[in-house]
Amino acid sequence: MPTPLSANTSRSGDCLRNHFLLAMPTLTEGIFCQSITYICEHGESGAMGIVINQALDLSVAEIFDHLQIEATDDFSETPVMAGGPVQIDHGFVLHREPAKRWEASMRVTGEISLTTSRDILRAIAAGEGPRDYLIALGYAGWSAGQLEQELAENSWLTLPANSDIIFSTPHQRRLAAAAAQLGIDMNLISNQAGHA
Repeated sequence: MPTPLSANTSRSGDCLRNHFLLAMPTLTEGIFCQSITYICEHGESGAMGIVINQALDLSVAEIFDHLQIEATDDFSETPVMAGGPVQIDHGFVLHREPAKRWEASMRVTGEISLTTSRDILRAIAAGEGPRDYLIALGYAGWSAGQLEQELAENSWLTLPANSDIIFSTPHQRRLAAAAAQLGIDMNLISNQAGHA
């Protein structure tokens, strides 16, 4: 698994594994502007996640062509997400289904896993992979204490993740759908950071 984190990170009460990070309007530049990130790992050594709503100008069909994987279905309308600014040449598959059947996989929850091995791509192309998946290039990473500092600076809203938002909601509507669970319209939040 090409991430800087070990699977044995702490399980403290403030662990944000299986949470969404919603970018506050103060984050105005780059991949995190108006983003929603799914946190796959969070512990003393840092955090990593996948941005789930920023589509690249790239389809899953093009990924399969590039990797010379023959597909039995048409994947030309399935977008690839910009998962984050780290290792943007590496693919990450976020999916529902146990991790154990894939070569390089990490279980996030009992329902969701993150896989980086090509065997899952071959299975998806052949119609034998997980039914619910999201393919991304790159990931978002935070060093020890960095995410906590950004949270203290009001850069992010956090809430427990909802797998239906990841897998059943169109990517353009994921941020609004998650914010709605908090009773918030992201368009009405001021871009002025402040502390009460």
